Amino acid sequence: MAPSPNLPTPTSALVYPGQVLWEGTNVSEGRGTTQPFELFGAPFFDVFRLEAELRQAPISGAILRPAAFEPTSNKWQGQCCRGFQIHLTDPHRYAPYTATLRLLQAVIRHQPEQFSWRPPPYEYEYEKLPIDLLIGDASIRQRLRTWTLS
Repeated sequence: MAPSPNLPTPTSALVYPGQVLWEGTNVSEGRGTTQPFELFGAPFFDVFRLEAELRQAPISGAILRPAAFEPTSNKWQGQCCRGFQIHLTDPHRYAPYTATLRLLQAVIRHQPEQFSWRPPPYEYEYEKLPIDLLIGDASIRQRLRTWTLS
């Protein structure tokens, strides 16, 4: 049985606490696919560059498999997105929030011209950036370009 209509697998529920951050960006969080939150990407992703960086400091408890997908709804509907599918290898070691912050950093660093923060409104907020609502603090967004996460 699906944990939720929008979280169709146990894996999607486990990665959701971090992967939901993509909702505050122009990157697809995999909505409109059969594996929301397990898949993420965008037509502009340079998967090889991202993969090379992420291989230097692997994400604990997971591996990233390069993937191509075409959302049937939401961001990038009907367009081929290049990105990754998250495969959990050890759910006890996987830290979803930290993992997605690291992924966000890699995308910001390697796709600065194409990557963008989603503008308001989001939910019932019409002034704050959606990412600041999702993260809970504007300073974290502002520091993502310079932080070192391990």
